Formats: sequence, C-alpha cells, structure tokens
Amino acid sequence: MPVINYETLDTNTDVTTTRTLLHESIPLTGAIISGGAGDGALATYNNENIKNYTHGMFQSVYDYPYLSSSSNHIFDITVGYDESSAYSSSAAVQNSKKINMYNQFAQLLLGYTGSRNTVRLFESDLTLDQTGSMTSCFFLSFSRLLVKDQIKKGSFSIQIGTGSFGQPFPTGSANAPSAMLTLQDLSASNTQGTTTAVGGDYGILYDTTASISSRGLGVIFYQAGVVVLTSSIFDDMAAETDNHPGISPAGTHGHYFLSGSPQDGEPHVRSVSGAFTGSVISASCDALRHRIYNLSFNNTTEINSTIYFCRVPHNKYNYSSNPTYTSGSQIRVKSVSTDEPVSYITTIGLYNTSNELLATAKLSEPLKKTPTNEITLRVRLDY
Repeated sequence: MPVINYETLDTNTDVTTTRTLLHESIPLTGAIISGGAGDGALATYNNENIKNYTHGMFQSVYDYPYLSSSSNHIFDITVGYDESSAYSSSAAVQNSKKINMYNQFAQLLLGYTGSRNTVRLFESDLTLDQTGSMTSCFFLSFSRLLVKDQIKKGSFSIQIGTGSFGQPFPTGSANAPSAMLTLQDLSASNTQGTTTAVGGDYGILYDTTASISSRGLGVIFYQAGVVVLTSSIFDDMAAETDNHPGISPAGTHGHYFLSGSPQDGEPHVRSVSGAFTGSVISASCDALRHRIYNLSFNNTTEINSTIYFCRVPHNKYNYSSNPTYTSGSQIRVKSVSTDEPVSYITTIGLYNTSNELLATAKLSEPLKKTPTNEITLRVRLDY
C-alpha cells in the first residue's frame, strides 16, 4: 500500500479567504414580456408564456410557454394601491385585493412606521419621511433565477411606451403621439444613491428622457429583486388622435392606457385611473406588459472562496510510493543511479486533523518535481 505523507497547513500563512462578485447581463425584450408583436399591434394577452391564476392577484411571465418543461420563470407582475389612494373605493373592482397587494409589498420591503404601527408608503425619494408617496403602483418581482444574489446597482433600465394603447411606441410618423420613457437607477452605486430599508438596499428610478432627471417615477429593491413603478407614469400620456385605428373615439390626456382586455370579459377603453378602479388586476398587468419595450439589468453572484497555499519544499516529495513508480528495483524515471530523483505531481488532497480526505484538486497536467525546485500550489474552494 502506498505510503501517504502529509504536509501541515499553517492557518496564518497558508490559508486566506476572498469574496468575488460576478455579474451577468440580463436583457429582456418586449416581445417576451408583452405577449404581443410589432409596433401598433394589439397585445396577444393570453400568449402561452403568460400565466394567469384563478385568484387573479398577479401574472407570471415565462421565457417560453409556461407548460413547457424548458420554460423559465422571469418575473411576476401585479398592481395595488394604499387605502389612502384616490383609487381606493368600495365600488372599485377587486378593491380589497389591490389594497392587500400594496400592503404586502410595503410591509416586506419597507416595514412599519413605528409611531402608528402602520405600513410605510412607497416614496419617489430616499428619505422615507412619508413625503412624495406613491400610493398606486405596479410591482415587478423578478425570479431568483435571474437576480441571483442581487441586481447590480446602477445597471437597471426599462423602456416604457406612453403613447396610445394601439401605438404605445414611437414610430417616426408626424401623426404619432407616442412617447418613450426610459427609467434607470442613474445615481445608484455601491457607495451612493441608495438607502437601506427592511427589504434591503433600494434606489430611485429616474426618467432619463426628461429635461430634469430628478423626477423619480419608481424604486428598485436590489436584494429583493423587486421594481415598484408609480401609476402616475401614465397620467400625462400624449393625447390620442383620430389617425390611430382601433381606438375610438379620440381621447384626451391619460386615456387609452387599456383597451379591449379579455381579462375584463368585454372590451373597454380606460385611462390608468379607470383601469385601477374599474378593471381586474390582470387587465392592468396586460396593459403595462404591452407597453414595455425593453428591460435589462446585470445580476450579481457573490462567490466566497477559501484559498490554500500548498507548499512543496525542495527536499520532499521527490519520490513516489506508487508501485508503478518502480520497475523491479529500478526507478522508472532514472536512466542511471546518479540521476536526480524525479516525481510528477498530479493531485492535491486536503485532509482534516484525523487525516480524513475532504477534497481533492486535479492539475491540468503533471507537474515535475525535483530536489532543485520548490513549488507552491494554489487551491481554491468556492462556496
């Protein structure tokens, strides 16, 4: 049986730890999110990659038909408002469910105020002082498959069309009223532009297309992977004109956020306020998805590593106890008896204090070892 020799590691000089952040770009096109196709085409709401539920409280978006075994869950989408919102009314459709959705996200991400033991409201700034409140919102909750450990600060971007429902995106036509909002967490980084709440760090989503970039229209919670958008994004939509088919009659500002969603059971033409109060949650989700042109961010994977420096001194490990090392009484790697002994390192084993093997590391090719050289091998274990 081969003789095993051990070399003791000094935890002060031979062992260290490190932390590495890996980032992956996640681009999501509007074709996947909306379930529709092309400029001006009405959304195919019941696209096979959009999953609706009987409870009607949110939708799930997949990258392939959700019944397929190869599909991946991308995010969930829902809407909600606080009881203090102008939209809250006993006559509003799914009023209690919309209030519950808002409160659930607010409780998990912001917590309570403390003084009145009431849930904090989402705000369009970093102060958490109950000013600039967003009382009616869209919520996008991204899957952990995409977010990993967190969304990289300063990398999030979403483009939203604010034109008519039939033509939400710019077309270049002189008659096209469509506009495009690009929301980004511009000021966010690891050192600034964020604040910490119950749900982790969050930053403000600014309208980069506005002349004043201080207009916060949403927030993003990086560790939770949740984006909150205020419904007021669509309060100032461009006026509809008679030149756009499929929408009748011609409307005014704020109209035609939603048109003809089968989630309502009958065709409707609604402003965003009308959708929040007079339509089911899934209908408002349909309308927002139909307006998302592109969405992208970088995720973050945190890798914690332990590095072992395995040192091979010049006067050790120059022979092998493996039976194949010798032929008869001769060492295979020697031509004559005066040649230097030679061994080849192929594997490193890490053992505990009871000499039980815990991990092995394989070299990509055998490493020559002689009495005239010393070798330090770096072994890294990732967690």
